[in-house]
Amino acid sequence: MLAVLPAAASRLADPVEAAVSRGLMRAGNTHTTMRIIVHGGAGGSPDEPEPRQEVLDEAAETGAAESDPVDAVEAAVNVLEASDRFNAGYGGAVQSDGAVRTDAGLMTSDRETGAVASMDGVREAISAARVVMEETPHIFVAGEHAVDLADEFGVETDVDLLTPEKREEYADEDPPTAGPKAHLEWLEERFGGHDTVGAVAFHEGEVAAATSTGGRSWALAGRVGDVPQVGSGFYCTPAGGASATGAGEDIAKVTLTQRAVDKLEAGADAQTAADDAIAEFDDLTGSSAGVIVCDDEGTGAAFNSDAMQTSTATR
Repeated sequence: MLAVLPAAASRLADPVEAAVSRGLMRAGNTHTTMRIIVHGGAGGSPDEPEPRQEVLDEAAETGAAESDPVDAVEAAVNVLEASDRFNAGYGGAVQSDGAVRTDAGLMTSDRETGAVASMDGVREAISAARVVMEETPHIFVAGEHAVDLADEFGVETDVDLLTPEKREEYADEDPPTAGPKAHLEWLEERFGGHDTVGAVAFHEGEVAAATSTGGRSWALAGRVGDVPQVGSGFYCTPAGGASATGAGEDIAKVTLTQRAVDKLEAGADAQTAADDAIAEFDDLTGSSAGVIVCDDEGTGAAFNSDAMQTSTATR
């Protein structure tokens, strides 16, 4: 159980390589082992990395205790969605109208897929995405209809996702009261930041990838980024899976997770796939992101932001 700890002024694969030397363990070639890697978002160096790491370690351990990759990634992400230390579920980013709206996506190596977006009051967004995957003929449901669907299948709704700190912060920002044009003017100097949570797990030849987020701070009400888009925020094939985090608009433009998994399919190991995908993302966009990758041989993680904390576990 180890982590990629925050690294100041990190670029491309270098911070990951440094973290590997500090102890990120790559699992051996054991095809029957439950293997999981989780991330807590790529962005600035957190003020309190140690408590965040404890939650990430708990998430990885919780996921590794499951016997199925879908159960594993859902259980791991649920832990992170419940913690206000991450931008997912409770404590997610606030949009321009003062609401926290959650998005999530889930995919398996047999290409079963479910995604949800723009949900008010749903903390366990990844569980709602699983409902879409397993209970509907669709791959994506959004807004109030996604909330209703989640509620119908036992996912808790009407949850207050605003922390007291986020509520106060929003009030201090002189929030807009008029229509979308006024909101766009208001967010012009405020929109930004990025953070997400995600997990990828492998067990007995099967892989699942999951990503969940509250979006980006001060985004236009109703904004949806990369997270619930197949191939952008999450992606999975028989070769392996990936979960992304970072500047969502740019991640979506280059389909970052599909890019990483394509490299697995071309024969790269998980770490090389992550490194190369982030290097290409950096060249194409000049923006910041991170990605975690898992396949039948091991795990990998890369980022070009200031920090990305991860944890891995096997059972």
